[in-house]
Amino acid sequence: MADQPIDGEPILRLDLFDTQWPLEYIDHDRRIARAVVFDSAGYTYFVRVRRDDEFGRATLIETSGGGVETGESLISAVKRELREELGVQVDVLCKIGVVSDYYNLIHRHNLNHYFLCKITSFGSRNLTREESESFHLSTLRLSYREAVEEYGRCSSTRLGNLIANRELPILKRAKEIMDRAN
Repeated sequence: MADQPIDGEPILRLDLFDTQWPLEYIDHDRRIARAVVFDSAGYTYFVRVRRDDEFGRATLIETSGGGVETGESLISAVKRELREELGVQVDVLCKIGVVSDYYNLIHRHNLNHYFLCKITSFGSRNLTREESESFHLSTLRLSYREAVEEYGRCSSTRLGNLIANRELPILKRAKEIMDRAN
């Protein structure tokens, strides 16, 4: 089942704190479904984000995913987000982990649910206006090594550091799962 760990292995659980901006208060939570997505050749797919906002000016790498809508399951949310952001249909193979982290600057607590997904087909992306115009989302197809290097490059910014701290342990666990399956 996709919401269970693979081979009875416990899912990764991380509790991270924002060390980049001071904590004033947290006034909202966001439930997020994200995925490490791979194709039959073993490449992984990410979104490239270019932003210039309250977090600063940065070009970042991030797993695809986003907020879970009211009444939506985590599996439905991750499939929807992958269709919208990457234009892919996927099989959700397993849950990798849950990462609780904070964005102090916008007073938000995130509960990120990560899944391992294999692409079954490619289609068109359907980005929101904000994703197109404010974040300039594009798709990256990278090997594991290239992805780790890209997270390293992007962690030189404060937001990039928060994202890398959240996503590198998940990416490592995903690689371990994929390596065991092969």
